[in-house]
Amino acid sequence: MKEKIERLRQAQAAAALGGGREKIDREHERGRLTARERLAALLDEGSFVEFNRLVKHLDGAPGDGIVTGHGTIDGRTVCAYAQDVTVLGGSQGYMHGRKLYKIHELALEMGVPIIALCHSPGARVVRPEVAGSDDPYRVSDEKHAGVVFYVNAMSSGVIPQLAAVFGNCTGGSVYSPALMDFIFMVEGQSHMFITGPRVIKSVLGEEVSMAELGGAGVHCDRTGVADFKVASEADCFGEIRRLLAFLPDNWRQAPPRRPAADDPERLVDVLEELVPARPTRAYDMRQVIRALVDEGDFCEVKAGHAGEIIVGFGRLDGAPVGIVANQPLVKAGCMTVESSAKQARFIRFCDCFNLPLVLLVDTPGYLPGREQEHAGIIRHGAKVLYALSEATVPRVAILLRKVYGGAALGMGILPGFGTDLIFAWPTAEIGAMGAEQAVDLFYGRELAAAADPEASRREKIRRYRELYADSLALASQVTYVQDIIEPRETRRCLVRSLRLLRGKERRRRQRHHGNIPL
Repeated sequence: MKEKIERLRQAQAAAALGGGREKIDREHERGRLTARERLAALLDEGSFVEFNRLVKHLDGAPGDGIVTGHGTIDGRTVCAYAQDVTVLGGSQGYMHGRKLYKIHELALEMGVPIIALCHSPGARVVRPEVAGSDDPYRVSDEKHAGVVFYVNAMSSGVIPQLAAVFGNCTGGSVYSPALMDFIFMVEGQSHMFITGPRVIKSVLGEEVSMAELGGAGVHCDRTGVADFKVASEADCFGEIRRLLAFLPDNWRQAPPRRPAADDPERLVDVLEELVPARPTRAYDMRQVIRALVDEGDFCEVKAGHAGEIIVGFGRLDGAPVGIVANQPLVKAGCMTVESSAKQARFIRFCDCFNLPLVLLVDTPGYLPGREQEHAGIIRHGAKVLYALSEATVPRVAILLRKVYGGAALGMGILPGFGTDLIFAWPTAEIGAMGAEQAVDLFYGRELAAAADPEASRREKIRRYRELYADSLALASQVTYVQDIIEPRETRRCLVRSLRLLRGKERRRRQRHHGNIPL
């Protein structure tokens, strides 16, 4: 028995080194951690339990380029895997794919989050003379790397799926993260693309660097493929843990509530200073959000992409909420093709995982122009309407200053879109368009013929504002705005509203599924 135990220990120790000390040192020289070091940094100390460590160890490829298992984060069970670039470059062969599929399947069956630490060039290219059981294209098994996308899709909306990209994630390897809920990328280290610079040069003759093609800046700022850009691997693990703290383990659970360290009845006097009364003056909506949420803790998603809309997670009275807010600092807070996709996806995620929605509204409408129309703003804007219409989680909207035209639909302000409670500040304006635009449209000829066109225009704008841009007049004429509140009362209003809606009955029409305008 002692001999067999000793042999086991030696095999385990050798397998723990993956591709060997030389390759590990090479990764460290590049400033990168190994697969097992990443899992140890992410999970609670000593909590990781590895599966199938000895797979292919007799072939000199222990683990077949991937480390899988389960552990805890702040005491909560998660399934996780890390691709091991020291073993066959982290490429996806048959056994690699089996392990990859099975850990996703286990997370789905157990109802716990799955966290993917990705570092793989994609499917393994096998030399013709050794093609066979290791060739991912020569298998009859239905559970392998080539179809892990199936279990990703089956897990969508059932368990949170988080992916972090380290080094290169290319070819077929990029689709699994793309199907997950959130992607983290490390600045200067992470790359995601289908075909790399070498192939592009050979086919198209174009010279492009990996960073230009699919670096963290490209996908976090321009394409919106990734959600979080971090400065280092250590920061990445901290941000994953932070994000997970807002999310439930699965769709049946409520998000994890914390003891409220911030007074739920707190008045926020600073809001009157942060938000100018004049509707055309810009301000930073992030400051408003941080002033409202518990202890100023706001976890923003896609912060570098489509900055005209802000989405992210915060807490009110200790309970997590999803926040969607217009950003007047960027494109005056207009809604666009890019912001619509960002907004719709976030709303659908919150609805999947029982996160109440808070809408902070201040927008002049959809961005006009040929570029937006030709980019498909009709279709992309419809995604937001679809997401709002389908969402059944508690939803509270605050109209800070203005909302004109179709934006009243896109921000869920008009009745009939499922927003449970709507409140407005004294500065609130709602209508087909702003006062200046309306006066110019309706009275252009009359003003041109007036003795003093400018004085006449100012007077008509003043009268228009009294009729259509007066929140007290609005409150007198409609019932869908529950109340006009002082800005300082906003946090208290949100907390009390969400308490009321906590027991909301969520009903959906029976069907296979809808057909969102993708």
